[in-house]
Amino acid sequence: MIIGVPKEIKTEENRVAVTPTGVAGFVARNHKVLIEKSAGLGSGLTDQAYESAGAIIVDTAKGVWRQADMIMKVKEPQPSEFPLMRSGQILFTYLHLAAAESVTRALLERRVAGIAYETIQLDDGSLPLLAPMSEIAGRLSIQVGAWCLQAENGGRGILLGGASGVRPANVVIIGAGMSGTAACQVAAGMGAYVSILDINPTKLRYVHDILGGHVTTLMSNRANVEEAVLGADLVIGSVLIPGAQAPKLIPRTLAKRMKPGAAFVDISIDQGGCAETSRPTTHLEPIYVDEEVVHYCVTNMPAIVPNTSTYALTNSTLTYGLELANRGFPQALVRNKALAKGLNTFDGKVTYEGVATALNLSWTPVDEVIRT
Repeated sequence: MIIGVPKEIKTEENRVAVTPTGVAGFVARNHKVLIEKSAGLGSGLTDQAYESAGAIIVDTAKGVWRQADMIMKVKEPQPSEFPLMRSGQILFTYLHLAAAESVTRALLERRVAGIAYETIQLDDGSLPLLAPMSEIAGRLSIQVGAWCLQAENGGRGILLGGASGVRPANVVIIGAGMSGTAACQVAAGMGAYVSILDINPTKLRYVHDILGGHVTTLMSNRANVEEAVLGADLVIGSVLIPGAQAPKLIPRTLAKRMKPGAAFVDISIDQGGCAETSRPTTHLEPIYVDEEVVHYCVTNMPAIVPNTSTYALTNSTLTYGLELANRGFPQALVRNKALAKGLNTFDGKVTYEGVATALNLSWTPVDEVIRT
């Protein structure tokens, strides 16, 4: 199979889909890997490193898209890339289609096999390709949240860990998944007073076990969310329903009652955000103030640490990429049920129910596609 890796063109996106080590893995199994010139420079990976691993450097993105059977990316295709997609081509990347109708329709029109990293799901319900970026986003959320609280950004001017004789900040984390737990660990380590909410008592028990008395765990319901948010200096939204839009747990009426200058970091923004006041931002203009609350809603948070993120991503995606290359489509999906759950679009059909529901489109089950 010919695997193509174009340079990411989303604003300030410096990650790349495959490291030189990943390239070597494909080449060792007699696959051909095309890397767009300079695709890895933002992550500190040179063209020479890719060539040494066996990749072929291609001057343009158009050249990569035209030749590749499977495109591996980090983020969803941008509008300028829509015309480069072709029927039957495999696109293996983060798609987040439930919050991206224009991307979904482009994939349907071009009849692309869109396999989303974020919906590949193991039998235990875990999301192995979302996990590494969720962990990084969770850790970053406290870092950027502390920055949002600084006075020059419109924040309350509060130091997360407080000072001798001064109370620490009150940090509230909604969602105890991978990103929420990572945020919890960092916030507690910085000395903040931390509360974390989730609807799953098993997740809360895990957080309680690893952090003990340093964190308050609460069942997520309307009353507890409202009470926690109103008392918070920093709120982290880390709610996830795989493949579907995030629920709006913080209505505008609640945001309006938050402390003036409080900060809100919405990790869920890739899936539409978990607050009514959330709207996507970029690394060039990451924050805005709405209802006197400083919002940070960047849709590709891990891109600000591209070297770490690229290596973490390849560690997780390579096994699945190799399976697609070695077995082909759809045989790889027949053999691997977790991978099959990653298929979001195929031959002009939406094959992931959460996406179809969110965008009010018809749904064709993956099993039906595979049988056909």
